[in-house]
Amino acid sequence: MTSKSVLGRGVGALLPEDLDLDDEERFFLCDIDKITANPNQPRRYFDEDKLAELADSIREHGVIQPLLVTRSGGNRYSLIAGERRLRAAKIAGEDEVPVVVMDSGSEDENLELALIENIQRHDLNPIEEATAYARLIDEFELTQEEVAGKVGRKRSTITNMLRLLNLPETLQNDVAIGNISGGHARVLLRLKDEPQLMQAIRDRIITEDLSVRQTENICRQTPKKSKTPKKTKINADELPSSYCRALATQLTNELNAKVRIVQNGARGKLEIEYYSSDDLDRLVSVIGAEG
Repeated sequence: MTSKSVLGRGVGALLPEDLDLDDEERFFLCDIDKITANPNQPRRYFDEDKLAELADSIREHGVIQPLLVTRSGGNRYSLIAGERRLRAAKIAGEDEVPVVVMDSGSEDENLELALIENIQRHDLNPIEEATAYARLIDEFELTQEEVAGKVGRKRSTITNMLRLLNLPETLQNDVAIGNISGGHARVLLRLKDEPQLMQAIRDRIITEDLSVRQTENICRQTPKKSKTPKKTKINADELPSSYCRALATQLTNELNAKVRIVQNGARGKLEIEYYSSDDLDRLVSVIGAEG
């Protein structure tokens, strides 16, 4: 069974259709130390309190849902899905866990299965889920529409989740550990060009336990900083304006005509006014004589 045939049909679809619970080659209790965690696991944050709760449940009831693994040689197995259960089982002191051995696929197929399985189980925090969507898009060249179909979400949901990855890393961490919700984070994204204001409102969300609606109202009422007017760029090649004014005054006195110096970087022009054709002839004679 290939990964393509199981995507988008719920977590149960990840299990082999021909699985026989009496087939000890594919379904059995596996030595927990023979299972290697998936290095491409999309989950990065494991809530210690919830792991402890799951461990307590495992002590009482055992691991109810089997882990999905593939054979990796040397009588060892690579985990595709179920790392949270694996960690909790180790905390509970279990020596064995139930596993289902999947047909060995390529590394890409196993990664895609791991991403889909975690997303469909609602087993990720918002940032991990957004990162999983981004990996499906980037590494498997899927469109947002295709990702939505595979994981059973609306396309708008995928788009909104991906927006969270535009947050500063500190705020992404806040969302990951639950300091603020994804809804709060999407409101704060409106202030991405004003990081100090964004941080200040983030602090208020936590200290005042603000709702998303209250956060929206605060962001709407908070005046935005006006853009700083651009400073006139000074060209290092230009002569000081005071020097140009003094030189123009000197020429005006010598020529008995109004003179202006217009600069354009290292270049420029000298403007001399005349008031009649006779005055022009006089200036030409004066300049010619000076030459």
